[in-house]
Amino acid sequence: MTIEPPITYLITSGELTQENFTSRSGDFVRHLAEAAEDGVDIIQIREKALSARNLSILSSRLADELKGSRTKLLVNDRADIAAASGCDGVHLTTRSMSVAVVREIVGAEAIVSCSTHTLAEVEQASDAGADIILFGPVFATPGKGEPVGLDALADAVHAAGKSQLIALGGIDEQNFIKALDRGAAGVAAIRSLNERVARRVIIGGR
Repeated sequence: MTIEPPITYLITSGELTQENFTSRSGDFVRHLAEAAEDGVDIIQIREKALSARNLSILSSRLADELKGSRTKLLVNDRADIAAASGCDGVHLTTRSMSVAVVREIVGAEAIVSCSTHTLAEVEQASDAGADIILFGPVFATPGKGEPVGLDALADAVHAAGKSQLIALGGIDEQNFIKALDRGAAGVAAIRSLNERVARRVIIGGR
């Protein structure tokens, strides 16, 4: 799986709960459909408060909504739901199943993305055959600890090998170009990409 850089990778905000799912999921799906129309390359569904049933419903709705678009849809952690709902792949945390096990569930052609925070984790994900590796936090972001910085990002790009290394953490329209200049294949964000769906500065700024 290769997407020409710069890749824009939107992570959903985690706003859906069991209590508000019925009332808010429709607007949620429309928001992400607009993101796809604006050119986001990858959307990761990261709605941890939902039950497996509601996450499956949401994933299926989004997969149907994005069918025919260039935007790829990943489900956080749940390879079974990703496969059953027709999504393009799965995103793995450092506590998820291995890439090899996940590929048995989602198939060899599916996209597998992995979270990493150290060079050792980057090398491990690359050796395991991850298509995309998220690395960070590159810049300061609330609740995510000390940023790794741009020098570490450049080292991570080298360590990623054939995997596409995506910068994560504190990314906004002022600093994303610094990450691209250090070799990142693209940028991932929760806050900035969700707050500005029509963020053509990031898409066309390279």
